[in-house]
Amino acid sequence: MARDRLIYLPLGGAGEIGMNCYVYGYGPEGNERLIVVDTGVTFPDMDSSPGVNLIMADVGWLIERIDRVEAIFITHAHEDHVGALGLLHGQLDLPVHARPFTAAIARLKLEEQGRNPDVVHEVAAWPASVQAGPFRVGFMPVAHSIPESSALVIDTPAGRIVHTGDFKLDTDPVVGEPFDPDSWKDVARNGLLALVCDSTNVFSPTPGRSESTLAGPIADLVRGASGLVVATTFASNVARLKTLAQAGVDAGRSIVVMGRAMKRMIAVAQATGILTDFPPTVAQEDAPRMPRDNLMILVTGSQGERRAGSAQLANGKYNGITLREGDMFLFSSKTIPGNEVSVNRIVNAFSEMGVEVVDDCDGLYHVSGHANRPDLETLHDLLRPRFLVPMHGEHRHLREHARIAADKGISSVIAPNGAMVELTGNAPRVVEHVESGRRYLDGNVLIGALDGIVRDRIRMALNGHVAVSMVIDEDDEPLGGVWVETHGLPDPAGREHSLAELMEEGIEYQLQRAGDHVMTSDDALEELITRAVRKIGQELVGKRPECRVMINRLVGG
Repeated sequence: MARDRLIYLPLGGAGEIGMNCYVYGYGPEGNERLIVVDTGVTFPDMDSSPGVNLIMADVGWLIERIDRVEAIFITHAHEDHVGALGLLHGQLDLPVHARPFTAAIARLKLEEQGRNPDVVHEVAAWPASVQAGPFRVGFMPVAHSIPESSALVIDTPAGRIVHTGDFKLDTDPVVGEPFDPDSWKDVARNGLLALVCDSTNVFSPTPGRSESTLAGPIADLVRGASGLVVATTFASNVARLKTLAQAGVDAGRSIVVMGRAMKRMIAVAQATGILTDFPPTVAQEDAPRMPRDNLMILVTGSQGERRAGSAQLANGKYNGITLREGDMFLFSSKTIPGNEVSVNRIVNAFSEMGVEVVDDCDGLYHVSGHANRPDLETLHDLLRPRFLVPMHGEHRHLREHARIAADKGISSVIAPNGAMVELTGNAPRVVEHVESGRRYLDGNVLIGALDGIVRDRIRMALNGHVAVSMVIDEDDEPLGGVWVETHGLPDPAGREHSLAELMEEGIEYQLQRAGDHVMTSDDALEELITRAVRKIGQELVGKRPECRVMINRLVGG
């Protein structure tokens, strides 16, 4: 009879930042009952995933075992933790548990995809808990850059686990619950088997700063501005939005909020009772008629997103507002690695307009929502777990976090996506590697990262595309000429004819020399034409294009 074991399996979020999806299991080896923690997304880039809308973890491993999965638990409402819920729930048709604010966002995600929002169940804060198979799960409040973030206290027959989610040690977070060391001590009072812990800021050497430290510097900055003031931050950072809005009001300015995501987050926070004292705002349609020096606008697009308010303003106009010399634009945010080019494009556009751009290079106008290295060590000391499993970080973050644990005498393991860890022995250890990967939302269709669609798109972007069409008569001879159309390819320099015409000539020459075994086989014809297209492309323009061959055969009657 198989022995019972406790396992942890990251499918996303370990070895990377974003796309969080974790699995815990308990029961007989190979037949464990399972729960899922978070179903997040990450965002594409033009280099590796052109045209893709969103990227999420491949949950094929879970789908194959869906009869053993009890429920989904969502730690907080950031996109990298809840963004894939609506997209995946058709395949993971399970109860979803979250605290009220997160639950409200989760329902919106499901409704957007035509799914039933009633599968989402609200759970009160710890010590309330939910039974899911062999697991009892509670939501422990933590401070982060979005309201009602929670660590999960997961009780199992093998012992207690704390899954931190994203967190920081903030005793005055402006909106949301402060860090309470006594509550954390109480969670670990009877011993903690494992701490599965956020590693994002493990390389930041100084203690993290409180959200409340920003109010004074931001207020001083806005008071000193002479023209229109526009500020951007993460739409989900309700506490920052409140700080920015209050700074504007204190400076005698009217506040306008622009951007669907930002308005939605504020509305949900107010509807769930988290945000009760947000400063009054005016309608965005009134903004163009108001005196510029009496106005402050909050917009989306802190990461340079092309369709968001920041980028629209940089391109000229947004909802009737145009920036000009003497105005100020504040980035109250940190640029996520990979978004530097998009953000710098916006900054340079504002510079050309004469707009003063203020960012967080001096640390006055933004604080991180993640625990820094000293804060991680503080949590280690409070909880004193037997095991530590680093998560939510690139591989270098996981390795450094494991090294810190080892220095404290805490047994640890590095477990990137796909590494199944057993937590029931004397030390955590990787016992299996499962296939993990990514799925893409491409338009409105979910595709696999290895399906070839995005790969073909990249090849066409790099090498261009050639379409070849020809007609074969009843005697297996070409009827008329070959037709070629090129896409994304230049015509060769110094030539009288276009690249398409030269390819048509080269293909027809190859067809004249082809034997019957080629002319009677579509596959052989396609191979011959593709080789000819790529050879000509390489010789004339230095490119080996992707090639599409369309062969039409006439059938005698």
